[in-house]
Amino acid sequence: MDMKLFDSELKVMEILWREGHDLPAGQIAAILRDEIGWNRNTTYTVIKKCVAKGAVERRDPKFICHASVTRQQVQSYKTEELIDKMFDGSRQKFLTAFISDSKLTADEAEQLKEMITGISSQGQ
Repeated sequence: MDMKLFDSELKVMEILWREGHDLPAGQIAAILRDEIGWNRNTTYTVIKKCVAKGAVERRDPKFICHASVTRQQVQSYKTEELIDKMFDGSRQKFLTAFISDSKLTADEAEQLKEMITGISSQGQ
């Protein structure tokens, strides 16, 4: 499966993830027409690209679309891609940049600290 999804393909995936169930391609086209002004042909072209990449499974009859990947899988891939491209593959550099440039609240900072502590204690 090719996890490299472009922004247009992510729009289709977002509809499937948000709705939480399989949808006919026509219904996805109607949603994207109403939300961002896409025409039916554009939506069908993008859905077919998602099918070719293995992100969406087409079920017939009626061109029913099923998300073959989760939002979390795509987020993980995109995060790794960003870290590799922008931070030389270093999670530490990524986290340092995120924390130093971010507007974390005290609660968010405490939650991150607890997450990191939990992760490091699991490895022992």
